[in-house]
Amino acid sequence: MTVTEIAKLAGVSKACVSRYFNHGYVSEEKKKRIKEVIEQTGYVPPKKMQEKMQEKKPTVGVIIPKINSESISRMIAGVAQVLNREGYRMLLADTENSIEKEIQYLQSFKQDDLAGIIFSATIITKQHHELLQSMDIPVVILGQDVEEYSCVYHDDYGAAAAMAEKLVSLDRKKYGAIFVTAKDKAAGDARYRGFMDVMKKHGIVVDKDAIVYSDFSLESGYDAAEQLFLKAPETEGIFCATDTIAIGAIQYLKGIEKKIPEDVAVTGVGHSRMTEIISPTLTTSHLFYKSTGIEGADGLYVGMSGYFQSGWTVDCHDIATGDGTSR
Repeated sequence: MTVTEIAKLAGVSKACVSRYFNHGYVSEEKKKRIKEVIEQTGYVPPKKMQEKMQEKKPTVGVIIPKINSESISRMIAGVAQVLNREGYRMLLADTENSIEKEIQYLQSFKQDDLAGIIFSATIITKQHHELLQSMDIPVVILGQDVEEYSCVYHDDYGAAAAMAEKLVSLDRKKYGAIFVTAKDKAAGDARYRGFMDVMKKHGIVVDKDAIVYSDFSLESGYDAAEQLFLKAPETEGIFCATDTIAIGAIQYLKGIEKKIPEDVAVTGVGHSRMTEIISPTLTTSHLFYKSTGIEGADGLYVGMSGYFQSGWTVDCHDIATGDGTSR
């Protein structure tokens, strides 16, 4: 009798049987089937396998969109804090904001003998859903609220709304915004709605020419600000979807000799370290990235311990803002 034969009789994968013997995560239903086959066959793992399983430390796969992003590095710090505490190894995969690489890593991790997966996605597609639904190990999604999955996310809507309120409180004549694609449900869609709803609440109409889009880089923020001011040069207040975009916009404004905030007020989202060392400092909303990583890894650890319940969410919603009256 072999592990392969046990898996076939129980109707599970070989990796699932390996996790069972290694005390990794296995659903209660599959655990029961494997146990029944073992009892019926009297199977005992070879001594070498038992020794190897006892020596092996469980591994968690962590998929991230961009390793050199400060927000992501803060989340990883939180994840690492929990995994180190519980004696788990971390297998880190950087997708470089590529959906194709995310799919590849999910497929690869599905085949590996992992205890669980922590996934920080760019955009959740139909293919993502299909792969996630086929997983027989616990998965936690960070940074987005995805229905039917266990998630830890921020109040991106509230963060954007808070920054929009800051801008409105300055009583500027013309407002503009630099958003990211709405396909990104968190930094894109939620922050767009947060800003626009506040503008609507105060009866402020934002000119279409004063709304532009950027990717997540500083260079793109600079280019987007240039595009905005070429089309809407009278803009006096700019909401930026991220701090990095905002810093890029500030660099452009300095280049055209605009004073901040006297001529143009700028806000961001995230409260990165760079916001405190640039001059002038940036008004921004604080998102708890490290806490997100800790909450996600803690939830995954509970799942790997056999008490996992899919579909839970944690909203890291507290928002701390900068001083919008002087920055």
